[in-house]
Amino acid sequence: MSRPLLALVLAAALPALAAGAAAHEGHAHHHAAPQGPAAAYAFPLAEPGSYRLPPIRPAADGAVLAEDGRALRLGELLRGRVSVFSFIYTRCATLCPLATQRLADLHDLAAAEPALADRLRLVSLSFDPEHDSPAIMADYGALWREAEAAGPEWLFLTTAGAGELQPILAAYDQAVDPASDAELNHVLRVFLVDAEGMVRNIYSLDFLDPALVLNDVATLLLER
Repeated sequence: MSRPLLALVLAAALPALAAGAAAHEGHAHHHAAPQGPAAAYAFPLAEPGSYRLPPIRPAADGAVLAEDGRALRLGELLRGRVSVFSFIYTRCATLCPLATQRLADLHDLAAAEPALADRLRLVSLSFDPEHDSPAIMADYGALWREAEAAGPEWLFLTTAGAGELQPILAAYDQAVDPASDAELNHVLRVFLVDAEGMVRNIYSLDFLDPALVLNDVATLLLER
């Protein structure tokens, strides 16, 4: 299923996704207009570099699996570039698709600025390892990633099991509770991590606006 078709399916199932989904019809080589809070801001966003994002805390490490099953360290992936790190799970029918749609819009906006895209990484980690195997995460990632080379790297990760996942969730204060066999209750939190591995901002869904996040990414890059 292509990302445009996926977005249409999500829009049919979730009316709240309709605005973001429509932005991805005929997606190839199309950069969606920002969706979310920034589109309604009374004032323009501040110029990148004209404000500071003080360090909050170090980004935590943990054992994760890549889409091809390779064992990796989360802490290493959240260093070297500015990273936008999110927790999701593929069976989610509410917050996760909406958040991933906005991250896809961010991916597209960044693709229009190759010098910035080369210094940005998106990292999405499943908190449903019993279902979300590396192969499933690879398929899920293929639905959302922009194929063009100019886009930033976007990794879709999982863990070997609950034993590896729980310390990561605890370190990021990410609460996850079973709602049913296939559904999990969770709060959406997305972390902006600088190239030195420090968390510099935490976004709720209300502030996960692609233009705003990209502005913050550019601000961190200007520090260097």
